[in-house]
Amino acid sequence: MRKIHLWLMLVLLLAVSCNTSQKSTENIIGPADITIENGLLTPEVLWSFGRLGEVAVSPNGEKVAYTVSFYSIEQNRSNSEVFMMNADGTNKIQITKTAAHEYNLAWVDNSTLAFISTEGETAQVWTMNADGKNRRKISNFESDINGFSISPKGDKILFISEVKVDKATADIYPDLPKASGMMYEDLMYRHWDTWEDGFYSHIFVADFTGEKVLNPVDIMPNEPYDSPLKPFGGMEEITWSPCGKAIAYTCKKLTGKEYSFSTNSDIYLYNIEKAETKNLTEGMMGYDWQPNFSPSGDKMLWLSMERAGFEADKERVFMMDMESGERTYLTPHFDHSPSNIQWTPDGNSIYFVAGVEATHQIYKMDIATREITAITDGLHDYHSVAIAGDMLIGDKVSMVSPAEIFSINPITGEQKQLSEINTHIMSQLTMPTIERRWIKSTDGKMVHTWVILPPNFDKSKKYPALLYCEGGPQSPVSQFWSYRWNFSIMASNGYVVVAPARRGSLTFGQAWTDEISKDHGGQEMRDLLAAIDEVKQEPWVDEERLGAVGASYGGYTVFWLAGNHNNRFKAFISHCGVFHSEMEYMTTEEMFFDQWEMGGAPWETDNKVAMNSYKHSAHNYVKNWDTPILVIHGGKDFRIPYTQGMAAFNTAQMLDIPSKFLFFPDENHWVLKPQNGILWQREFKAWLDKWLKE
Repeated sequence: MRKIHLWLMLVLLLAVSCNTSQKSTENIIGPADITIENGLLTPEVLWSFGRLGEVAVSPNGEKVAYTVSFYSIEQNRSNSEVFMMNADGTNKIQITKTAAHEYNLAWVDNSTLAFISTEGETAQVWTMNADGKNRRKISNFESDINGFSISPKGDKILFISEVKVDKATADIYPDLPKASGMMYEDLMYRHWDTWEDGFYSHIFVADFTGEKVLNPVDIMPNEPYDSPLKPFGGMEEITWSPCGKAIAYTCKKLTGKEYSFSTNSDIYLYNIEKAETKNLTEGMMGYDWQPNFSPSGDKMLWLSMERAGFEADKERVFMMDMESGERTYLTPHFDHSPSNIQWTPDGNSIYFVAGVEATHQIYKMDIATREITAITDGLHDYHSVAIAGDMLIGDKVSMVSPAEIFSINPITGEQKQLSEINTHIMSQLTMPTIERRWIKSTDGKMVHTWVILPPNFDKSKKYPALLYCEGGPQSPVSQFWSYRWNFSIMASNGYVVVAPARRGSLTFGQAWTDEISKDHGGQEMRDLLAAIDEVKQEPWVDEERLGAVGASYGGYTVFWLAGNHNNRFKAFISHCGVFHSEMEYMTTEEMFFDQWEMGGAPWETDNKVAMNSYKHSAHNYVKNWDTPILVIHGGKDFRIPYTQGMAAFNTAQMLDIPSKFLFFPDENHWVLKPQNGILWQREFKAWLDKWLKE
């Protein structure tokens, strides 16, 4: 339930979560040697793909380093390796081969690469030559280093690590060292999938000789705050000034109830020489994050949301004059949300990625004129952009292709694939066909809808169809490639997939996004039903074999549709969905979300907006449930606690509705472990096949 694009962070979490510290004696996991006889995508094939992580271009633009994570189903874990190639895609080599994870790539100079490795007892910073030789550990901090950045002059390094600030139970009662009880007197005592334990992510600045990291200093001493922001923030939220004398970082300096109900993060500037910190965005009440200095250091860009408490507001690009402090809003006429901003070397323009009409493209903006030009076009999602000489480097996916690295001509927009991470697998697969449509909804507005057709599609046949219900509720139904909600594997299972960008979806302007807040169970449901009602008229869709599936807000959507679908569907699957909205308001962790979306608390009986919102809680319609439903939930899901899934399943059982509960005690809002991921896919297919094919 988050607007920000989480693809890169998810890749890193998938890689590191399976095992954070690896011994060199453990088996090394490499590219899968797989033969696909029937050409169809399966769960086992899906988990055989190498997964692109980070991409780092050398300072001279001549080389590209990147990480790839490989998974072992048998070992139920992964490890990530570092690869290197020339910026034109030639001379691809693997430069690490360990059982550990290597990540957070940063060039020291044109011939030396720094990175974090989990080899050993703690994660530390290492360096090696661009060919992988002369590998050595250069930091020896007392705990894990979770991210780092080298100063522009190369004489200092900043890194992030967990620091104990608050007292734990054993500190209060030292005679009870084995007591497991945790005590809290305020909100925000758990976040995403971890309980508050008194540790916070702090930024350290240290001297860097090229061979050693020395004299680390915590620039947030005794502060009970995290930087980067949890749970998904990374090093993109912290940056050096070009002179190397200051650090700009993102932080939400709030605690407890105030933190839980607020989105007010700010950009702080830490002066290294004076050891002083200044809030640069004071008075800006929404999310402010991802600072980025101009090459000369006289300007700073950052992303800012205007409305406090609303996590899906438009991402505005702001620029600050570092001398005067003047703030300028650069993108008032661009009705979309930029990300991954990169300055051109002359400081006159920026490149960025933005989602527009269900795809994510690369754009360029002239700072002086504010003119924005699209560089790329096509049915794909770019995740990042970097400058490599006179070319751009980016990674992109589509619904039928996992992430690969591409070069882009900034003048012509021509794109060339550079990496070949999964060519050996993709060449054996027959992938689905993607169609895009605009379907009229009940209020006359047009809803963008992807229709994904099975491989070897035969229009003379009739296929069962699935209505895909997006989560968020503010998130894009774009050309994403997912390792769980994967449209290609759904279609390869023999289903037509209908994926509407219903009200609330991103990439269609902020007004479209705003229309879902405080109207859950309203127009977005009519958008979804309008889409499936039109597509089911196709002669190749069997309207007697329709299913609806979704996760998070999409899971709520499925629960709601189960009581309001008027016999359209024959099967439902809900993953981590909200079933009882009142209880969700009181048990989720980022409480600003439900406060904004619902319009208030469930006990505010004189609040008409809130009361109308809670009226559409899915549990209010269970008297109409009559369709088989599979409910899936994770035990470590604190965003939507697993009791929501239990309540829905228990209700279905008490109503004698065919139902099944798939519970993962060790997973959160996502499913990260290989064997759990394959189990998820098998049960997903088996449930649909049982009710839509047998």
